Amino acid sequence: MSALQGRHVLLGITGGIAAYKSAYLCRRLKDAGADVWVSMTKNATHFITPLTMETLSGREVLLEVFPANRYVGTRHIDISDWTEMAIVAPATANFIGRYANGLADDMLTTLLISVTAPVLLAPAMNTDMYNHPAVQENLQKLRSRGVHMVDPTVGLLACHTVGVGRMAEPETIVAAAEAIFQRASRQDLAGKTILVTAGPTREPIDPVRMITNRSSGKMGYAIAAAAQQRGAHVILVSGPTMLPTPAGVELINVETAQEMYNAALARFDSCSVAIGVAAVSDWRVSHPGVQKLSKADGPPLLHLEPTPDILATMGARKRPGQFLVGFSLETDPARLDSAAKLRSKNLDLLVANNPTAPGSEFGSDHNDALLIDRAGQVEPAGFLTKQELANRVLDRVAASLA
Repeated sequence: MSALQGRHVLLGITGGIAAYKSAYLCRRLKDAGADVWVSMTKNATHFITPLTMETLSGREVLLEVFPANRYVGTRHIDISDWTEMAIVAPATANFIGRYANGLADDMLTTLLISVTAPVLLAPAMNTDMYNHPAVQENLQKLRSRGVHMVDPTVGLLACHTVGVGRMAEPETIVAAAEAIFQRASRQDLAGKTILVTAGPTREPIDPVRMITNRSSGKMGYAIAAAAQQRGAHVILVSGPTMLPTPAGVELINVETAQEMYNAALARFDSCSVAIGVAAVSDWRVSHPGVQKLSKADGPPLLHLEPTPDILATMGARKRPGQFLVGFSLETDPARLDSAAKLRSKNLDLLVANNPTAPGSEFGSDHNDALLIDRAGQVEPAGFLTKQELANRVLDRVAASLA
C-alpha cells in the first residue's frame, strides 16, 4: 500500500510551462490513494485550465481568497487544517521568492503560510533563472525551514536551450512525497540527542586576516534539519556561515577550531550521536598579530601549530552505545585511507566526498559520497541532494540505535 493512501494532499500549480505535467501528477497522486485538492495561481490558468484539474481531482479548484460565492468561515484555515502535505509543482521563481519571504498575496501563498504540514516544492524554470543568486538564496532559506525539494533535472527547456530547470517527472515527485510520509510516520530518532558540527572555522593571522576554507555549511545544516524532522533534539555547533538556523535546532555559533572543540566536547557526553561535518582547520597561527601586519614589512613568516582534533577526541571518549559519524574530504581519492581514518578516530561511519566531482563543488546542493562502516563495507551513495544524503546517513544512525 502506498504511504499516500487516504492522505490529504494540497497540490499547488504556478505559472510555468511545466504546469502541463501537473495534470499527470494529480492523476498519479490519485492513483496512489491520495485525496487531492488543487490551488492554482492566476498565471497558472494561462497554461492549464481549472476545469482540467477539477475533472482530475474531483474537487473545486481553489483560485481566490475571496470568491464570488462567499464561503462561510475562514476558508484558508479550514483547508490548511485539512492538508497533510502540500506539493507545489511547478514552483516558479516568482512563487519561490514570495513564499520564502512570507508573502500571502493570493490563495496559494495564503494557504501555504497557514499550512503546518510538510511542504514539497518542485522548482521549474529557465537555467539562468534557477542559477540566479536570489533564487538560490530563497531556495536555501526554504530548505532551512524544513521545506522539502525535488530538484529540477537537466534537459531541453521550453526556451529551446539545454540545462538545469526541467521539473522533475510526476513519478519522482510522488516517490518523494511517499518517502516524506514514511519518515514522518517513523520519527525514528525521537528521544535522541544528536550533536552536529558544521561550517568552516577561522583561525586569525592578525585582527584582519585569517586562515579558513570554502565550506558553506550546507551539508551539516541539512543533517541538523533532517534529524530534527525525524524527532531528535539537535545541537548544531556551527562555524561562520550565511545559512539561517534550521527550525527547532539549538544553534551554538563558534569561530575558531578551539571554540568548536570546547563547545562540542562540552556537550558530547550527553548525546546519543555525534556527526562531525565541519571543515575544521588543521592548523592555526601560534602567535597571531595583535595589530594588523603591515605590507611594508614584507611577507610575514607564519609559525603554525596543529588545532585540536575534535573527532579523534570524541572517538577516544566515546562510551558504549554512542554512535560517531565523521565526514572526510579529499580532492584526490587515492589519498583517502578510509580504514585508517575509521580506526584512528574510532568512528562508526565515515562519509567520504570529493568537492571537485562534477556537481559536488563547494556551495552546491549535491554530494557524490561514499558511506564506509566499521566493517569496511563501502556503499556508494550516488549523486544526491544534500538533503537526501543527510537522510541516508541518518538511516544508518537510526538502524544502529534500534
